[in-house]
Amino acid sequence: MKLRALTVGPIVGETTPNRVRIWGRSEVALLENLPMRSFGAVRVRELKANAAWSAPLLFKMNPNFDMTGIGIVTKLNPATAYEYQVGHFFSDGEMKDAKFGESDWTDASKGTFTTASDDSKAPRSIVVGSCRYLLRTFLGDFFDDRGDKTFRSIVAQIEGGAPVHQLLMIGDQIYADDLNAVKPDKTVAQFFRRYRDAFTQPHIRKLMSLVPTYMTLDDHEIEDNWPAKSTDQDRLTLYPNAMHAYQTYQLSHSPCIPVQGTSLDGTPSKFWYSYTDGCTDVFVSDSRTERLIGERPLKDRRMLSDEQFGALKDWLVDGSGRVKFVVTSVPFFPDVGDDENEDKWSGFPAQRAAILEIIDANKITPVVFLSGDVHASMSAELISKSGVHVYSVVSSSFFWPYPHPSAKNFQTSGTIDGGKAGDFTLANVSDCFSDDNFTRLAVTPKKMVVEVFERKGKRVASTTHQF
Repeated sequence: MKLRALTVGPIVGETTPNRVRIWGRSEVALLENLPMRSFGAVRVRELKANAAWSAPLLFKMNPNFDMTGIGIVTKLNPATAYEYQVGHFFSDGEMKDAKFGESDWTDASKGTFTTASDDSKAPRSIVVGSCRYLLRTFLGDFFDDRGDKTFRSIVAQIEGGAPVHQLLMIGDQIYADDLNAVKPDKTVAQFFRRYRDAFTQPHIRKLMSLVPTYMTLDDHEIEDNWPAKSTDQDRLTLYPNAMHAYQTYQLSHSPCIPVQGTSLDGTPSKFWYSYTDGCTDVFVSDSRTERLIGERPLKDRRMLSDEQFGALKDWLVDGSGRVKFVVTSVPFFPDVGDDENEDKWSGFPAQRAAILEIIDANKITPVVFLSGDVHASMSAELISKSGVHVYSVVSSSFFWPYPHPSAKNFQTSGTIDGGKAGDFTLANVSDCFSDDNFTRLAVTPKKMVVEVFERKGKRVASTTHQF
């Protein structure tokens, strides 16, 4: 049997010291107007001379999820480099009856990954970014390669010997609403097509096949500033369709959906999750779909549900001793100085103050908030009256073909309310880079180096934050 290449992917998803999720999409073939059964196959081997391939693992390509599937490979070794091959085939029977046998992997898709480190002191290199716009016109799809050049630059660094242990894509992986100007996506099929267009450009595709990739959503996966302008009808149709596509293309390869053996176990009831790798603990929040706003005063607004807030608190105070990264699609700080302020954490001051209270009261350090959204990049610190430092790294945009904000659009001095902990003072605010870019973090238990690279790969800023 000759395996076929994937049509989208592969994406290396959650990668623990002993397990990896490999995501991909098959072709669509119809038999009597129904999708034929398609199954994926994946095998791995250590990236060293004379290593043997593992036995192939088969998994289902699900027509309810745009013919995508997840191969979950277990029994791996920590902090070890592997290569893999993954493809798909059609079968008349169920997976247990599939006549797979000896197969030809020549045309299979391929990639590499390194398992997570179980050493709590191991330094990590993390690439962070958000907001990748893909141009569309009234004449149909129109793509150029400007956005994909950002990902080409990251791949070039990896191929040049600069490792990346985690890729964090912090929202607006698609722009389903096209700036509200060109036929926004409404149906599941339209959202699926949008993801296929975005994830099949060559350099982002290459990057996600090489690095454990973790994602969360922001508003443009649904519509601009969701849910501020949503109607009852939007919640009945637009939202479920958008989230079904989000689950298919972004959430399914994350730790959010539990694993039983080599299979996903159930469906998600939430869109936030956490993971650990080396010296880093990462809490990837859902800062968009649980918002409680309406006609409430600012003090009663909530960005996180009680359940998510409780999970975040428990995670913060767990005493792991690692560097704590909180991923939130909109900036925790610095605040913006325009009418967009209420869409960020500054529009939810009571809950932000409660989080700062927890950090200060428990002397949890270091805590770093990673965010995107604002089409500019910078880093900053907050210092409490008791001397606790809290850090923020904002990285955006991967590609945005319109004007970017500048430093004058952000609050770069002054204080932020920390509730019972008192005011936190803004300090060590870096320069603001206002053009397309990505950010690399070099993290150890003692410090974090924040490097910003413009789209074509030139380093434009470097800031060190000592822990």
